[in-house]
Amino acid sequence: MFANRIRYFNKYVFNRVMLKFAGSSRSQFAVVRHVGRRSGKAYETPIIVLAQGDAFVIALTYGPKVDWYRNLVTAEHGTLLWQKKTYEIGKPESLDQAVALPLFPAFERFILQRSGVQDFVRVKSSIALPTSA
Repeated sequence: MFANRIRYFNKYVFNRVMLKFAGSSRSQFAVVRHVGRRSGKAYETPIIVLAQGDAFVIALTYGPKVDWYRNLVTAEHGTLLWQKKTYEIGKPESLDQAVALPLFPAFERFILQRSGVQDFVRVKSSIALPTSA
């Protein structure tokens, strides 16, 4: 029940605030733009991403049943606003936790582990991206 309250708060309060900063050059947040799989409505959701070659690695902090992820899987594409640039992205592909976690910087990895995040995906981008350290 507590987890549901956090999800509700994040979806209706925190995400709206974060959309003002996400995608900027000073933010660790990106904005994933996707279309509702039933409604056809356009949505924007702030997420934390890690640039990796020609792809982005994304931690599914609430698991694979979140709407933005399911919308991307259904549509097989979307866009991502990151570091003031918009990237076309493809269908998300599952990424094993043992492969994904070591890619993140130490502090983010610690937070992801402490939060119990187990699901990760990779989305290919239309352009090569700088690799994060």
